Amino acid sequence: MSDFMLPDIGEGIVECEVVKWLVSEGETISEDQPVAEVMTDKALVEIPAPYAGKVTQLYYQEGEIARVHAPLFALVAEGEAEDDDQAEVAATPPDKAPGSEPGEAAPEPTASAGEVTAVGKDFILPDIGEGIVECEIVEWRIAEGETVAEDQPVVDVMTDKAMVEITAPEAGRVTRLHYGQGESARVHTPLFAYLPEGGEAEAASPQPAQGAAQRQAAAPARGAAPAQPTPVKETQEPAKGKGPYGRTPASPAVRRLVREHGLTLATIPGSGKDGRVLKEDVLRYLESPQDGEKEPATASQPSPTPDSARAGGAPQGEVRVEPLRGVQAAMAKRMVASAQSIPHFAYGDEFDVTELVTLRERLKVKAEARGARLTLMPFFMKALALAALEYPILNSRLDEAAAEIHYLPEVNVGMAVDGKAGLIVPNVKRVEGLSLLEIAAEVSRLTEAAREGRVAPSDLTGGTVTISNIGALGGTYAVPIINAPEAAIVAIGKTQWLPRFDADGQVVRRAIMTATWCGDHRLIDGGTIARFANAWKGYLEDPESLLLAL
Repeated sequence: MSDFMLPDIGEGIVECEVVKWLVSEGETISEDQPVAEVMTDKALVEIPAPYAGKVTQLYYQEGEIARVHAPLFALVAEGEAEDDDQAEVAATPPDKAPGSEPGEAAPEPTASAGEVTAVGKDFILPDIGEGIVECEIVEWRIAEGETVAEDQPVVDVMTDKAMVEITAPEAGRVTRLHYGQGESARVHTPLFAYLPEGGEAEAASPQPAQGAAQRQAAAPARGAAPAQPTPVKETQEPAKGKGPYGRTPASPAVRRLVREHGLTLATIPGSGKDGRVLKEDVLRYLESPQDGEKEPATASQPSPTPDSARAGGAPQGEVRVEPLRGVQAAMAKRMVASAQSIPHFAYGDEFDVTELVTLRERLKVKAEARGARLTLMPFFMKALALAALEYPILNSRLDEAAAEIHYLPEVNVGMAVDGKAGLIVPNVKRVEGLSLLEIAAEVSRLTEAAREGRVAPSDLTGGTVTISNIGALGGTYAVPIINAPEAAIVAIGKTQWLPRFDADGQVVRRAIMTATWCGDHRLIDGGTIARFANAWKGYLEDPESLLLAL
């Protein structure tokens, strides 16, 4: 049995009113079946069941207030029902056990003496980032029945910001994985079940742990007719390899996608475990022509002529469809929100970084001797932090609702990285107090983690100003979008050796770099950002001045 935690049901919503229960205690429900209707301060929301099972307790009465991330109701999964029955049989006193009365036939034993089959403790998926309510299961590192050690990596999950590694809370044996690879798991719901080390003697069975599909298949046991789930369209035609009662295993998101396209889940070949239908299976099914559709359509239309082909009548190939999700989906939402809510203005300049390039070449070997890779980025960050101390408005945030400007005490410089999971912006904390070698070490750590898709959530939050190094990709100019709620962002271009006039009017070879700022015009005006950029430029064009701050 596990508690269903009321999920996030709207931005900023922390509680809601239970308007109507659509189920009752003791009722067997199917996956995605509506369980309750709750009223927020914005709309009436229907809460569906996360999986099939039996409702054992409703924690609120109709009209009461339920809080987000608190238990809403208790649910015993289909596979757990038999375990509970076996536990009751094992705990029945001998004088009350079946077959103890005269004339009563004793049923065949389902477990050896003293055996109690138990699923164990549920590991609840914790908060894995600010505002994150669900994540995708990328890879399980363990299998059901496997013994794990405390802090051993169990699963890799992908949020809309980064890849996160989930570790075991304590040593024990994994008894159930509640999700398949590629499925979406919600925060504050069970992720996997395990028996803690030392608890095996009391609760564990000597038999191998049953998988989720085996538990479900064994649920209708000991003479009682199985409780049928609410009839749904896709269970009318049981298919080989599908779930119990002919039900096709699929996540709620996949079932919603199937309903939106008017399809039948049972007709879609599933590539997941136990025939589970994944989102990719649905998209592949939508792209491929189905039997009985292609021939009539072709027969009813004449073959294209050269004229019609030139006019665009002939097909030019299929459209490839990919779901927008994860980091890419989050970036799309954030960039649209930033562009629509923040009045951007741009300011550009070019810097002569000849002296900086020369200094970096001299220090590079010494930095490598200390185990650090010294690029130009630590210099950019350090100079930016020092300039922000002179012009703190660049390191502030606007609380528009309260009409307040919040000046931040630390300069946490973010850097846009095109990593494995997509474009993410980790940040180096408290740059104003770090040395160049310390900044270089952080830049290397965050870059490597981003490219592997394993940036910690703490590295992605708390940024105050961002650098986008398009020069690393060969770019010269860009007008970036502010990484809200920050007040400014800068795009730096590649360093080019270009001809310039010196103080004597002679043409000389100089290292020139471009920088384009975008500022929040509600906080920053053109004069302020120009003076700030000049201060930053002064540190970079005369890098020895940085020594005064080290």
